[in-house]
Amino acid sequence: MAQFNLETELNRILKLDEPIVNGPQPRWERKANESLSRRDKTPFKGSNSQLNKSSVGKTPVKTPGNNDKRRKSSSGGKRKTPKTPGTNNKIKKSLSGGKKKTPKTPCLPPADRFIPSRSSTKFDLGYFKLTQNEKENGELTPSKQEYQKMMSENLNGCDVNKARIIHYNANKPPLAPEGYLNNLRVIYSQSKTPASTRKKIRHIPTMPDRILDAPEIVDDYYLNLLDWSVNNHLALSLADTVYLWNSVSGEIQQLMTMDNSTDYISSVSWVREGSHLAIGTSLGEVQIWDVAEHRRIRNMTGHQARVGSLSWNSYIVSSGCRTGAIHHHDVRVPQHQVGSSRNHTQEVCGLRWSPDGRYLASGGNDNLLNVWPVQSGGIYADDKPIFTFTQHQAAVKALSWCPWQNSVLASGGGTSDRCIKFWNTNTGICLNSIDTKSQVCGILWSHEYKEIITGHGFANNQLIIWKYPTMQQIAELTGHSSRILHMAMSPDGCFVASAAADETLRLWHCFPVDTAKKSASKPTIRTKSLLKQSIR
Repeated sequence: MAQFNLETELNRILKLDEPIVNGPQPRWERKANESLSRRDKTPFKGSNSQLNKSSVGKTPVKTPGNNDKRRKSSSGGKRKTPKTPGTNNKIKKSLSGGKKKTPKTPCLPPADRFIPSRSSTKFDLGYFKLTQNEKENGELTPSKQEYQKMMSENLNGCDVNKARIIHYNANKPPLAPEGYLNNLRVIYSQSKTPASTRKKIRHIPTMPDRILDAPEIVDDYYLNLLDWSVNNHLALSLADTVYLWNSVSGEIQQLMTMDNSTDYISSVSWVREGSHLAIGTSLGEVQIWDVAEHRRIRNMTGHQARVGSLSWNSYIVSSGCRTGAIHHHDVRVPQHQVGSSRNHTQEVCGLRWSPDGRYLASGGNDNLLNVWPVQSGGIYADDKPIFTFTQHQAAVKALSWCPWQNSVLASGGGTSDRCIKFWNTNTGICLNSIDTKSQVCGILWSHEYKEIITGHGFANNQLIIWKYPTMQQIAELTGHSSRILHMAMSPDGCFVASAAADETLRLWHCFPVDTAKKSASKPTIRTKSLLKQSIR
């Protein structure tokens, strides 16, 4: 009998079709409970209401426990296999309140809404675009449209037609703690970085590519004795002599020498075509030399003191004098002086025409920076500059126009100022000011890399390469033992020449041109200089 009881107990345990008492409700049972709960909220009619009342009054039948089962098995009664509970059992359980209703999964909020950042949204720009008259823009000439585009970029800081009105600011994920190693990095990382996302890092040599001697160079901050032509001829004045160095062949030629040894060369400047060189002297003369024939073509007088700065604008050469006067010479006609500009009270040490020939920037020892316009009809006589900037605290010698933004001018101050300032010549606003901690002697732009290079004096006598417009220092080139006096850039934009008071001329390979771009570029066709046909 004991053996029979043991077998019965084992069969009961091993059976898999017994009801699960403590397990979760099946899906079909949950659905039935939910439908009943919804049905309870609605009033029943007729027999359905009677069924509801009768079913509520009944006591739910409990499942027999283990002791009852053992009694039945010991008494020899047959065990019934429990049937699958039907609908009536589900109704009884739901009405008796034995089981709680399983809550539904809460609905997630919709995830396809893009909420713009209010602080970054440009409401003024949106209102301007809504009220802008498109018909008026269509009637403008191309030159007017280009002028309006330039004005809009300088005033607003961006192209209005391409600017985004609504800005969506996505929350960035938090940074990983220091030293954290992602285990999935091997799976999702690439063996080779795509060319489009690869960070461009170039090597900038900190040593000069070549060093040349420059004996007897005049140590004067207010002179401009170095210039580089498009024909790769570097003109350098040493005392009373002008030398030409061919950077391709390395040949050095002597162009001219002053008649009196006590006189000296005070400035040199190449015409844009590179065929003629303008030379300013301590006698107040401006000489025009034909480099190919080594012959002086003109000697233009009119200044009362030395000519320390020169700048070309087509066939007009402008000269700045120690007295503060600026004369404009037309080299084609016998009466060469076609105008003058007077607003400086001391020596004009910086003079630069803009790339488009519309403005002339002049810096003087009186700490003033003037911007002069060209009047309609090519009239250069104007005593009133459109802008006079007084923010510099020292002489303004370093002047340079941005080659890709004709209205942006960079200026550098002397020892008491030590600042580089950027100006918008359309609005007269100072865009940025950087304290370099040393005297600024020269500024040059790199169109290839959108960078600038500056030459400095005491205390490090270095050249600094800056990223524009962030003005982040990229490299610092040292080697000169005295202050840098003059700077010039090669016609291809790769090399920078610096002449210093230590009587050395150093060539720096700062901005190498991409070989792929250089091979793809078409060779330029040089036209015959206009000056060769018209200078008398």
